[in-house]
Amino acid sequence: MPLLIRYRLSLSVFILGLVLAGVTAFPLLHELSLLAAWLGISDPAGYQSLSGLQRWIAFVYFGLQQTHAHFPFLAYGTDWLAFGHLVIAMFFIGPFLAPLRNEWVLYIGLVACVAVFPLALICGPIRQIPFYWTLIDCSFGFFGLIPLLYCLHLTRRMREHQGLR
Repeated sequence: MPLLIRYRLSLSVFILGLVLAGVTAFPLLHELSLLAAWLGISDPAGYQSLSGLQRWIAFVYFGLQQTHAHFPFLAYGTDWLAFGHLVIAMFFIGPFLAPLRNEWVLYIGLVACVAVFPLALICGPIRQIPFYWTLIDCSFGFFGLIPLLYCLHLTRRMREHQGLR
């Protein structure tokens, strides 16, 4: 398979991940209701009687229910989070179309993926996020690194094939 096609497939996975992360930040309450039902949580207000992942999901779901009922404007913050993911995804259109000219965007993406780790590991405990959930958050940075590093590898190979390095 040609280098450019492999590059674009890999970068598409990264872009798709950003878009999905963004789009799924809009309907959080509905998503949590589905997840709670899937986990067998019938009354999120009774989160204290649950344990492990069920307790955490019920607690978050209950908190979102209360927030949406009494302080709906706070959901605007996750709307902006979603918007931010979508805007960041758009920045990767440049490297998708012209990999050699826009290699710098991949480096910014790498820095952002690495920055997920200190953010999650510092802010998670401050916000009382369970450690296992912090690791899930860290996984987004880890799995984002993989396609970006592969794209940089392919960029170097494309440069070599063109005699640019």
